[in-house]
Amino acid sequence: MSLESKISQLSAAAVKTLYGIEADERMLQLQKTRAEFEGDITLVVFPFVKAARKAPQAVGEEIGNWLIANGEGLIAKFNAVQGFLNLSISSAYWLSELQAIYADEHFGDVRNEEQPLMMVEYSSPNTNKPLHLGHVRNNLLGSSIARIQEANGWKVIKTNIVNDRGIHICKSMLAWLKFGNGETPESSGKKGDHLIGDYYVRFDKEYRKQVAELVAGGMDEETAKREAPLMKEAQSMLLKWEQGDKEVRELWAMMNSWVYAGFDETYKMMGVSFDKIYYESNTYLEGKAEVEKGLAAGKFYRREDGSVWADLTADGLDEKLLLRSDGTSVYMTQDIGTAKLRYQDYPIDKMVYVVGNEQEYHFKVLSILLDRLGFPFGKELVHFSYGMVELPNGKMKSREGTVVDADDLMAQMIADAKTLYLEKSGTPTANGAPSKSGRGNGFCGESGGTGCFNFDGVESPCNPVAERDSGHSSDEIARIVGLGALKYFILKVDPRKNMLFNPEESIDFNGNTGPFIQYTYARIQSVLRKASPTANGAPSKSGLTAEVVLFPKETALIRRLAEFPSVVRQAGDEFSPAVIANYAYALACDFNSFYHDYSILNESDAAVRSMRLMLSASVAKVIERAMYLLGIEVPQRM
Repeated sequence: MSLESKISQLSAAAVKTLYGIEADERMLQLQKTRAEFEGDITLVVFPFVKAARKAPQAVGEEIGNWLIANGEGLIAKFNAVQGFLNLSISSAYWLSELQAIYADEHFGDVRNEEQPLMMVEYSSPNTNKPLHLGHVRNNLLGSSIARIQEANGWKVIKTNIVNDRGIHICKSMLAWLKFGNGETPESSGKKGDHLIGDYYVRFDKEYRKQVAELVAGGMDEETAKREAPLMKEAQSMLLKWEQGDKEVRELWAMMNSWVYAGFDETYKMMGVSFDKIYYESNTYLEGKAEVEKGLAAGKFYRREDGSVWADLTADGLDEKLLLRSDGTSVYMTQDIGTAKLRYQDYPIDKMVYVVGNEQEYHFKVLSILLDRLGFPFGKELVHFSYGMVELPNGKMKSREGTVVDADDLMAQMIADAKTLYLEKSGTPTANGAPSKSGRGNGFCGESGGTGCFNFDGVESPCNPVAERDSGHSSDEIARIVGLGALKYFILKVDPRKNMLFNPEESIDFNGNTGPFIQYTYARIQSVLRKASPTANGAPSKSGLTAEVVLFPKETALIRRLAEFPSVVRQAGDEFSPAVIANYAYALACDFNSFYHDYSILNESDAAVRSMRLMLSASVAKVIERAMYLLGIEVPQRM
């Protein structure tokens, strides 16, 4: 039971005993005590004044005295200020909370024996280009949402639908045939997805030339776009693919195999995975079959050119193309087939699509069509709509080659972290230049004093750690920190908002960043190792004495820890990793404020020292769990 629930129950008992009032939730108003008053939680007493027939001050004092007398040690003291009763929670209560948090190996997780099944779809790449920054946000959100929902008691199936067929794929294939001269990943030294992406860009470049030539010859632009030879050839290739043409299918299989090998490398570096991968080439036929059934049943209609449409005007939308005039399918057709197969494969209780907000209309239509076709899950699908990632110079365009490549981005983040490591540790950089700062105030978790970062505006000395003592190579630290910086910067933003990506800001060790939280964790591990090298610093799970009197920053830190389960639930309800990210940052800030003010290892009182070690270990545990839910690793040393 939460602290607020306990105080509500006690307060209800108090006003019933004192004034005969049956208090409901509306009357029991609790809020955080304002900073200018002493206390942790404030009970608003105005709702009880009329029945008590006393002044608000008197009512507050009577309730406060009753709570101290009957609260079993929960309330240490109180102060009544007009209609507000400010309650100070006892150190004994906070110590019992701390001990329970420390002892709970699964603190924050929901225990659900039933484990309903949620399927989360994310990534959804096209096999005509490598993953880019937009895919990075998609994958990180999807993977984190899956972890958060598992922590909330769901059994989660992580799925990916690969868009491996269609006109865009044919464009890359055609360009490779015309301009590739047999180039392969091995002959070019490029990852397969990068190689194919280059030919997608090449198609667009040559296609634009043809359109311009036709327009210069007197044709209007729209007609030129349809009549350009390259576009006609690509459309012909798509038709041959759907008809099972042997040569086209073999070319398609070869080029897709190059792309899949490249995707696997990217996913591995990003730290995301899938339980099941569906391919549009396997699902679109199921979708076409369902559309044909719907057409026969009068749920859809065919136009004079042979194309099949759904009339959604009665639902407040427009008409939606389902099959082109040449019989080829569209994305909507594929999604219908994929949804059908998924519900055949798994007893799904909730289906979540992690797809950008540019596709909100698409999923409204999909939900209506699935329901119209008689699938009971049609109305229940969830489109987790997230905002786009933008750059200082605007949106990305794959066909023009103006994207931020995911592989290049991750490599650059790791390289930047490595440079920072070398500079801050005092190690000469590649060009022989010493650290710009002249101090080792970076990856120095083993330093003396209060460490090596500027917390609370206080400069502290730092002794660089030799790589042989760190437990990690500099490359491994750079990978953990660089990728942690990238992931945290993206996930800390409300997922429904568009965001501007700034790599330099993401890797800063000051402020709301992944490296700041990672360093806080490493700092705690350093303290625990020094406290007890043979036991990894872990204090005993029993034996906190109630005689320890907590300081305000200690109680604030325990209270922050106690909030973690409700934060995990909120993140699950809202499908928002940002809730976890910003909690982790607040917890790290609270710890560093505590660490700045109070000694741990040099504390002379053994009981206080033990309590602070337990408090530190509990903070580390919750930070590690929170960062795991974001898909971020935390280093033992930095």
